Amino acid sequence: MPGDGNSLTRLRTAITVFFALDGFVFAGWVVRIPAIKEQTGASASALGLALLGVSAGAVVTMILTGRLCRRYGNHRVTVVCAVLLSLSVALPPLTHSALALGLVLLVFGAAYGGINVAFNSAAVDLVAAMRRPIMPSFHAAFSLGGMIGAGLGALVAGSLSPTRHLLLLTVVGLLVTAVAGPTLLRQKPPAPPERERPAESAAPRRLDGRTRGLVLVFGLIAGCTAYGEGALADWGALHLEEDLGASPGAAAIGYSCFALAMTVGRLTGTTLLERLGRTRTVVAGGATAAAGMLLGSLAPALWAALLGYAVTGIGLANLFPVAVERAGALAGPSGVATASTLGYGGMLLGPPAIGFMADWFSLPAALTSVAILAAVAAAIGFATRGAAAR
Repeated sequence: MPGDGNSLTRLRTAITVFFALDGFVFAGWVVRIPAIKEQTGASASALGLALLGVSAGAVVTMILTGRLCRRYGNHRVTVVCAVLLSLSVALPPLTHSALALGLVLLVFGAAYGGINVAFNSAAVDLVAAMRRPIMPSFHAAFSLGGMIGAGLGALVAGSLSPTRHLLLLTVVGLLVTAVAGPTLLRQKPPAPPERERPAESAAPRRLDGRTRGLVLVFGLIAGCTAYGEGALADWGALHLEEDLGASPGAAAIGYSCFALAMTVGRLTGTTLLERLGRTRTVVAGGATAAAGMLLGSLAPALWAALLGYAVTGIGLANLFPVAVERAGALAGPSGVATASTLGYGGMLLGPPAIGFMADWFSLPAALTSVAILAAVAAAIGFATRGAAAR
């Protein structure tokens, strides 16, 4: 097993590359959704149903990938899913109906969900071996990859058709996998000394009810975090434009502030975790996000709302990585799969829940639910501090 510093560094670099590739490919697809909608001639409702294919494929695969990781290894599953993700992103522009689009998005979503569980499981093993809380750095790579993918997608949207653009993503994804994949395939997952005994590493973990309960708790924290990410992605700009009178360009800056702040928060997450510990990081992050979102949703001025979005991003930045890492440390790939599924469920629930609440009350009032769930995540982290430590 890799135990020396150079091997662990190479492994960390390879896993980081796959996190960044995932964010890059997914963001590249997202920015071409309007063009795909026009190409297929789908109505807004039909497109919404087709886009559920990504969610359905991801959730179903996340549940199954934990078993695949236990049987074939996190590294192999990561590489295979990276290949499938790269190939499947080229399929949506080839469709000419909402039904066909939904079917190919099932495949894309399955690859997306699978690689998320696999490389998070690989990252959990590496965190344990290095004995440093480096999980946020991997998620920072995902955020950076997404920002680069979205930025490049916006630049080429006017000159490249969706077919050529997404085919280019396929080529990039396969090349990156060919370069970084061999490092994962050559090396077995590292293990800390207490888990290196063959009898322990070979046998699957049997979880008691308390451990399963803790995994669900960490999954709920991930879900509360992802709820806020999904809500701000879909509704943040609309709030600035409709409720605060911002121009479309200024409104678009809102999510950029949030995403950039989240990236910065994750890049500094390892230092924060080393100084505060996991429980204090979760509690402080949830409280910060709650305060930031109250400002972002209720502030009467655009500058104050943008500041609130940025504070929310900093607060939420490390909650999801910590939750997934702790679930994986407790239950291996199955714990990662459970926490990821609950987290992704929160991201799915956020946008439609905000929409219903906006109809019943108002959009600013609906967005305060992000603050409420961030506070819930902080409360859960504080209430379970003793059990999590044991």
